[in-house]
Amino acid sequence: MNTKEIGNEGEKRACQYLLSKGYEIIEKNWNTKSGELDIIVKKDETLVFVEVKTLPNATPDMLSSVLGKQKQKRIVKTAKHFMLKHRQYSNSYVRFDVIVLDMQDLPPVYHIENAFME
Repeated sequence: MNTKEIGNEGEKRACQYLLSKGYEIIEKNWNTKSGELDIIVKKDETLVFVEVKTLPNATPDMLSSVLGKQKQKRIVKTAKHFMLKHRQYSNSYVRFDVIVLDMQDLPPVYHIENAFME
């Protein structure tokens, strides 16, 4: 499996996980010139921008090495573009989560809420 296939499979697993936790999928792979948002979900009054990382032997402490400050800034900038284009979510709380998955077809799935702030 190549890197793109691994990423797509990881995003599919992340969506299944989020749905099982009561989240509503709003968008997948939303793009602008500034970047891409892997998954956008809503639960109650909170809009969540989810970055998905599929890694070999994944653990939650790998987060800092795979999601640096530049990547975080790009995600926030892209999220702002999304909010400008989708004003119906303007009254929502906003959160940035990360889901780290092991490359194997089984759990673990590590869901890190509020992984970084704007």
